[in-house]
Parts: sequence; C-alpha cells; structure tokens
Amino acid sequence: MHNIRMNAKIKNLKKLTLILFLTLITILNMPMNAFAYVDWPENVNVLSEGAILMDADSGAVIYGKNMHEHYYPASITKLLTALIVVENCNLDDTVTFSKNAVYNVEPGSSSAGIDAGDTLTVRDCLYAMLLQSANEAANALAEHTAGSIEAFAKMMNDKAASLGCKDSHFANPSGLNNPEHYTSAYDYALISRAAFKNPTVTEIDSATYYNLPPTSRVPTGQTLYSHHSMLRKNSGNYYQNAICGKTGYTTLAGNTLVTYARTDKIGLITVVLNGNKTHYVDTQSLLDFGFANFKNVKLKSSDIGTNFKSNLALIPNFNEYTIEPDDNASITLPNDADVSEVESAMDFEQSEGPTANALCKIDYKYNGRPIGSVDVIAKKNANYEANSNNNTGEVASTATGNSNPTSTANAGTQGFSNVMLSISKKNMIIGGGIAGIILLLIIIISIKVHLAKKKSDLSDRELRIYGLLKNGWSATDCGISEDEAKYIIEKH
Repeated sequence: MHNIRMNAKIKNLKKLTLILFLTLITILNMPMNAFAYVDWPENVNVLSEGAILMDADSGAVIYGKNMHEHYYPASITKLLTALIVVENCNLDDTVTFSKNAVYNVEPGSSSAGIDAGDTLTVRDCLYAMLLQSANEAANALAEHTAGSIEAFAKMMNDKAASLGCKDSHFANPSGLNNPEHYTSAYDYALISRAAFKNPTVTEIDSATYYNLPPTSRVPTGQTLYSHHSMLRKNSGNYYQNAICGKTGYTTLAGNTLVTYARTDKIGLITVVLNGNKTHYVDTQSLLDFGFANFKNVKLKSSDIGTNFKSNLALIPNFNEYTIEPDDNASITLPNDADVSEVESAMDFEQSEGPTANALCKIDYKYNGRPIGSVDVIAKKNANYEANSNNNTGEVASTATGNSNPTSTANAGTQGFSNVMLSISKKNMIIGGGIAGIILLLIIIISIKVHLAKKKSDLSDRELRIYGLLKNGWSATDCGISEDEAKYIIEKH
C-alpha cells in the first residue's frame, strides 16, 4: 500500500515538473514588455465620413475612420491616372484630343478649355489634369495610353489590385459620377503612396501653376493654377509642410482631398472622403496630429538591426548571402515609444509575391499594432566560398526568386517556423530570471522525487520500525538486532 502511495506522489511531482516547464515556455513567449508600451495617440477629431492618416515611408496606418468603407473619390482619381500614364508613356509624346475625350464629361465639370483636334504633350496634359483637374485631359491621356477609356479603366483596376487595394473599383480616369466608381480611404492611401513615390508624379503634382501652350479655344495660351489651396501661400488654407495632393468634388462624392506633407521627422499622407466642406480642416487636423505625436524610424538603427540580424543568422547558409532590409525600410512609432519594444514576424509564405531578390517579408508591430513591413533582400556574397558538403540550392533559389516554390518551406523547416518573434534584450533578461527561478524549483522537486524513491525502497515493516527508531525506541524495543536497525536507518 505504501509503495502505491509513493508512486502516486512521484507521478504528481513529475506532472508538476512538466507544468513548470510548460509555464516557462508560455511566459517566454508572452509579450512581457507590455508594461513598457506607451498608448497609441488618438486625440484627433475628423468630421468627414471617411479618413486616414498614413506614414508615407512605412505605410503604417496612424489613424483611420471608416477607412474600409466605400466612397466615391471624385477627382482624386486622377492621381491613379497620372501614375499609370507616367509608368507607360513618354512625357514628350503627342496627345491628340478626340471628340469623345472632350465631350464625354458632365456639363459644368472641371475643364482646361481644350477642344477636339487640339494636340498637347503628355506632360502638358498631366499638368492640366492634376492642377486644373481637367476631365478632358484625363480622358485624352487614357485614350492615348490604352486606346480607350474602357481599356484604361481595366489598367486602373489592375494597378490598384497590385498595390493591395481590395475596396475599390474604377470606371473612368477622371472620377466623374459613376455608381461603379468607388474606393476606400485605405485603398486610396495605398494608391497615393505609390503615386508620390514616383518623382515625376510628385514634381508635376507639387507645382502651384503651369503655363499651358496655345489651344484652339485659347490661342494665347493660359496659366493653370493648382486647385489644392494648402499648397498656395496666398491661401488661407496654406500649410507649410504640404508638398502635393489632389482635390475632388462631385454631387455624389462630396468633398474629397489627398495631401502629402513632410518634416525631417516623418512624411504623412492624408485621404478624406465624403466631406461637407470640412476637407481642409480635417486634413490640417490630421497632419498636425501626425507631426506632433509620431516619428518614422529607419530599420537600420542599432535597436532594430540587432534583432533583425540575429533572426536572419538562423537562416541556413546565411553567410552565402548579403542580406539586408530594403534601403527605404522604416517603421512608425509614437514619439515616446522605445524601438526595443518592437516585435517582428518573418513571413516566408506571403500571400502577395515578394519583390525581386526578396528572401522573405518582415512584418513589424508595436503592442500588436502593425507599424510597417519590409522585404528582406538577399544578394549573392562574392567573397563566400561554398562548402561542397552543404546543400545550398534551396536557399539560393529562394533568394534569387528562381523556381521551386517548395524551397522556401524547406528553408523554413531547417531554421525557422513560419513566424519568428524577435525578443528584446529586456525580455531576455526578464525571461532569464524567470527561467532561473523555475530551474531552482525543478532542482528542489527532483531532490524530493529522489528522496521519495529512497523511501519507497523500504518495506512496510521496515518503515514502521524506522518510525519507531526515530521516536526513541531501541533496537531491542523493536525486537531487532543492532545491525538491522543500523541497516534500516542507512537505507532510508
């Protein structure tokens, strides 16, 4: 009976040890640094129906209001049109205005007074479209680029999809009223970010005026002025850090506005949709809020770089490649946040394909909030001498983007799970302390288990005698010899 009780105790002690091990693993994987997180600022008020504030560099969403709801974009559509045209046309190409381009617009809508048969360069048309918001220029550019407005609309939807847009559908290059022409604040921030990364689009869109060459209706030529009043110094809405943007208005859309502004600390993109003459006030509020409360941090800083390198060093055949984050990689943080508290997850199986030479993608979070992501670029290291005993084919094909879709998974099983969290130094110190305490408990439990096993080596008779001997009975009182008494005490 006693042996059964001892075995039960030993089993319970082993179970407790297992629980302690599991507890250690759980604690080390918990966000133990949560106590250090600063609150994400949210002290901004926006009156427009939909809005977003995005870091132009990291792509992180700083603030959003109904940012995935569908709204009509109106003429901010022309930023997407400009991006596609610049990517597909020569700026010095000649554009001939068709009758359809000139007259397939709503009466009273924005125009630069260009007539059918007029010819301008692509560059002229882009200035007319972005500054004057000329709808006939948008139509003419679409026809010049794709052959027809319908074919250009397909290019618009394809481009939007390639940028990650999921809430949008575009039916024309101008943004004039159409029930099948809609977007969301988030989608249009993605589009605007791509547009403003293009130096030609940004150069044209940031101009406050442009001298358009003569046309049949204006034979002396004309000066076009930007409709975006935050760019004009003589305007009451002038905003010193604003670089470029686009206005929009239709009866269906209400007021819409895209703005790109920058300081030496951070670049910001705002999109406001379905405003009722509050678009400039909302935009200024968003920009003031962003500049006052947030910073952009390059991923080559020492804090992020250490975690980044320690994770990548676990990749098989790591030394064969020069592996760095994208040169433009950055994250967005509140001003008082510590970069050591940033978490990163390495994704080898992206739903959207990585860029050329990308080994994987790293997603960054702060207290569970996405703050940026970057493709990890792998380049062949010319100074590396391959080891013939190593199988480098799998990593090489992944790094260079060549064939074999299973190579990524193979590389992951050799050093990574699908998601890998980087642990800050503070976490490691805390985790080490907890691990030490748990290790001490395990040692104590092991000693108890050992003693319990020794006890279980005595028979029930010997245990009873041992108890009597410990209570002062002599060997004679117990009816045993001195040698047997000594044996029982030593055996225990």
